[in-house]
Amino acid sequence: MKVVVLAGGLGTRLAEETEVKPKPMVEIGGRPILWHILKHYAHYGFKEFIIALGYKGEAIKRYFLDFRALGKHLTVDLATGNIDTHGGDTEDWKVHLIDTGDATQTGGRLKRLAPYLRGERFMLTYGDGVSNVDLPALLACHARHGLTATISAVRPPARFGGISFDGDRVVDFSEKPQSGEGWINGGFMVFEPAVFELLEGDASVLETDALERLAERRQLGVHKHADFWQCMDTLREKRLLEGLWQSGKAPWKVWS
Repeated sequence: MKVVVLAGGLGTRLAEETEVKPKPMVEIGGRPILWHILKHYAHYGFKEFIIALGYKGEAIKRYFLDFRALGKHLTVDLATGNIDTHGGDTEDWKVHLIDTGDATQTGGRLKRLAPYLRGERFMLTYGDGVSNVDLPALLACHARHGLTATISAVRPPARFGGISFDGDRVVDFSEKPQSGEGWINGGFMVFEPAVFELLEGDASVLETDALERLAERRQLGVHKHADFWQCMDTLREKRLLEGLWQSGKAPWKVWS
């Protein structure tokens, strides 16, 4: 099954990093967050990816063009110019890098990918969030419902810590607890090809033109994921993810 990754947004709230690179190329632990997302999918056997490029998409192309060489040892014959790669790390992924326009909306980007999906069921996520969502369980949930789409619902971390008190005494203190105010769409979605009927062109927005309309038609299923999920919209969130990675206890690192 193919996995679509939307990787074309501007990332304006992370301008410190995205002035020179697209947000999916912002690094966590020396690797782009896009690599972390693909590693998650590949761990569960999903290894064919379609990356919807937009803003500074050439940086993502360069990354994958150099991926094999930079992940391995090199032997360079200066007399002949021959270069051999050997040893080192590599991945058995197939990655399609598709330009979908700098100003195209999320639904429009997906619409442009229809020829590459050939009427098949596919998975989709955003290029700026990591999670330890159980992908086979998500897929099983989608198959069980038999609906047009299934999203992963997550509880976002709260921006601030929380306290409970009795009179003038604190009885509970929680630093940045998981939000108790409801669920949001965390990405990590599954779609049937019927979704393309709701997307008309580059101005289509996946969330309003497809997901909202599918919900109205009772064609949108949900897989509740109460464990780890974190987007990377701000520099603070990037630093949070970096700290988790450096601690050796990154919850989204489900691969060995």
